[in-house]
Amino acid sequence: MTAVESQVQYGSYMMTATEEYMIQEDDWDRDLFLDPAWEKQQRKTFTAWCNSHLRKAGTQIENIEEDFRNGLKLMLLLEVISGERLPKPDKGKMRFHKIANVNKALDFISSKGVKLVSIGAEEIVDGNLKMTLGMIW
Repeated sequence: MTAVESQVQYGSYMMTATEEYMIQEDDWDRDLFLDPAWEKQQRKTFTAWCNSHLRKAGTQIENIEEDFRNGLKLMLLLEVISGERLPKPDKGKMRFHKIANVNKALDFISSKGVKLVSIGAEEIVDGNLKMTLGMIW
């Protein structure tokens, strides 16, 4: 039983209809966010959007959370979309090279005035789908 439920039960606090609705709405959002069908659809939609731009550079991605992990295709996507050159990517295959490349992409996004809340290079390099989708959004 939550604190709000116990307060309602013992009469020390009565929720308004709006408060009850907001609690229900929070549950709906959480359920939707954890829904595998929703996640699959988002992955498919964002991958198609990225590929519509990456094809202009003669490439594409198959798996959005895997293919952006080293930062190279992410940097290329940003170059295609913006028409600007990004700094030269690091060529190595070690984790710190991947983080450096993703950071270059994130720094470029930030330089354009886009706020990246709680999205770090490590999450992208680790293949965190939700963070990758949030970054593309």
